[in-house]
Amino acid sequence: MSAVSVSSAAPTATLADLPSLAALLDWRLAQSPEGEAYRQFDRAAGQWRSLSWAATGERVLAHARALAALGLARGERVALLLPNGFETVCVDQAVLRQALVPVPMHAMDNPDSIAYVLADSGAALLVAQEARQWQQLRQSLAAQGLSLPALRRVVLLEGEADAADATDAGAVPVQTLADWLASGAGQTAPAAQPRAEELAALVYTSGSTGKPKGVMLSHGNVMSNVRATLARVPARADDVFLSFLPLSHTFERTAGYYLPIAAGCCVAFARSVAELSEDLRSQRPSILISVPRIYERVYSALQNKLAAAPLKAWLFAQAQAVGWRRFSRAQGLALEAGAPPAWLDALAWPLLSRLTAQPLQAQFGGRLRLAISGGAALSGTLARCFLGLGLPILQGYGMTETSPVIAANGVDDNDPATVGRALDGVELRIGANQELLVRGPSVMQGYWNRPEDSAAAFSEGWLRTGDQAAIEGGRVRILGRVKEIIVTSTGEKIAPADLELAIQADGLFEQAYCFGDNRPFIAALVVLSRSGWASLAAGLGLDAQDPASLEAPAARAAALERIKGLTRSFPFYAQPRAVGLTLEPWSIESGLMTPTLKLKRKNLAAHFAQRIEALYRR
Repeated sequence: MSAVSVSSAAPTATLADLPSLAALLDWRLAQSPEGEAYRQFDRAAGQWRSLSWAATGERVLAHARALAALGLARGERVALLLPNGFETVCVDQAVLRQALVPVPMHAMDNPDSIAYVLADSGAALLVAQEARQWQQLRQSLAAQGLSLPALRRVVLLEGEADAADATDAGAVPVQTLADWLASGAGQTAPAAQPRAEELAALVYTSGSTGKPKGVMLSHGNVMSNVRATLARVPARADDVFLSFLPLSHTFERTAGYYLPIAAGCCVAFARSVAELSEDLRSQRPSILISVPRIYERVYSALQNKLAAAPLKAWLFAQAQAVGWRRFSRAQGLALEAGAPPAWLDALAWPLLSRLTAQPLQAQFGGRLRLAISGGAALSGTLARCFLGLGLPILQGYGMTETSPVIAANGVDDNDPATVGRALDGVELRIGANQELLVRGPSVMQGYWNRPEDSAAAFSEGWLRTGDQAAIEGGRVRILGRVKEIIVTSTGEKIAPADLELAIQADGLFEQAYCFGDNRPFIAALVVLSRSGWASLAAGLGLDAQDPASLEAPAARAAALERIKGLTRSFPFYAQPRAVGLTLEPWSIESGLMTPTLKLKRKNLAAHFAQRIEALYRR
């Protein structure tokens, strides 16, 4: 470990003294060099492997030397197109150590979105997982007429560099990870000691416009949020996090990556979302950072099992009711009228817990003491179920522009109908149209190269969240959105108007309504032109005059295929995955359109409630 500079973070320093994320890692290396830092599954060996903090420091230094060999200037951007894992952490930390700026990108995003971010950020280096990603990006860049004049090198974690690039005049050099690290073997890489005001990340987020905006977060922004979040959610050195949300999300970066460094916790990287259940049982995390979608999946699986077992369903309902009352009493929340006395619930709970609550807790590894839910709203049904059965879910609220946590519930101060209280140092107030406004040290510096958007994001020095809220007894209750941005249950934000316009570019679709708030994916209802439907139905062998034909799987599949083509330029999570068809136009008279011919979204949601539910059941 001696090769890693820790001069800026001596063991006697405290978390409050640290100006940057680079200093944070140095401090952790000095505090607990032999502690377990990370776990990752080695598929070739078929087993989990660990890295100590000291070993992490050595790997970070190797990456820092390779960066030094490139001669990048302070503040240049390094794009990361990587899945969660050891190497992603080490590259990110090396970038921070050298006072460069990470640009985390969604590894599962479509090439067009990634290409735009790569070009807009002016990245000097791209580190990607495999050659296929780079080839797709090159094609997308060419198709969009984008160039990358600042890009000097592409590094691939897996596979071989494309030999074709070597003969392509003017092509960006492509190296394997091994060759890149070898290039820095003889280099010295003194830590650059980033200043608090320098950028620690350029995180692209989609807002009300079609193109993503680069949120500029400084070291001071993120460090202030780490400290404040740790004060609200007290992680301990013996805690184990299970990381499965992408490290390209600010929620996971701050709460599931930088915060564990501050607390000295171990982070186990889940193999995949598909294998999450098995990883929960084998790694037995004590802290889980998640979006509501994961809890929705567990709840849905539970309901399917209980549907076939009436006795178990009855026991489950009893345990949930008793457990919810016990939780409400402990938190000082109001009970429903006619609730049984506390002594009766206390008498029933041990048996109900053994039969229902403990088996549920075992699905999460059996030792979960904190389950953080953020990125989107957690439904009251899920909160009541899991909290009643002893799963300690804490709901929070934030946005990329605030590094990201603004407010959160605490272990002993948990009202799941709210998103909790503002973090220490964060100021809140309600502005015009009930909009929640934020001010504090975690608020972004602005949007990259978007001065007009940056100015519009603030009102008299307060950041506009775009959410309507009420502050009741110090707790924040989110009421709705000022701008009708869809937030899926995975935390992705989508502007529906842009999506609908893209769909209506095809003459088949006269009107389009996209939705998916707190749902796992985006879906759409579309009004078909009668002539277009007649032609489509004939090609599918359907009777266009029969209303049932609109529900035919072949008709929906054909429409969805066209919609996918029309929305190809949007991020993958914004592309509709289900569609419902109708021939009846929405009008002012029906109450589904405004006088200026805008969609009345709440009216549409109510009018088509049953059809919308049916789409998601499918």
